[in-house]
Amino acid sequence: MAVTKKFLKTKPEVQVTFEVKVDTTESASQVYVVGEFADWEPVELKKLKNGAFKTTINLPTNQQDSYQYRYRFVLADGSEKFDNEVQADGYCSNPFGGENSIISVTQQ
Repeated sequence: MAVTKKFLKTKPEVQVTFEVKVDTTESASQVYVVGEFADWEPVELKKLKNGAFKTTINLPTNQQDSYQYRYRFVLADGSEKFDNEVQADGYCSNPFGGENSIISVTQQ
């Protein structure tokens, strides 16, 4: 998994690309990112020809300093699995007894 950020010069936004590599998809048929930035509604990652999944979202930098999120994998048998970003900026507890990834939208 990987997250890359590109801070925009013309708007108070950061362009964030979420990518899940083939070796971490666990034969998922679909991958979503769910997070505060989308009111916890799933945003689907597009499956690429190489088997990886990827999407890009613009996040505002003038509303809050960071956002919580997780990945949701839909497996071939229809079951679901949630996972965190290994390269997240941080982690915090969630109400389900686990952790959420944190992405910072401030420039260091």
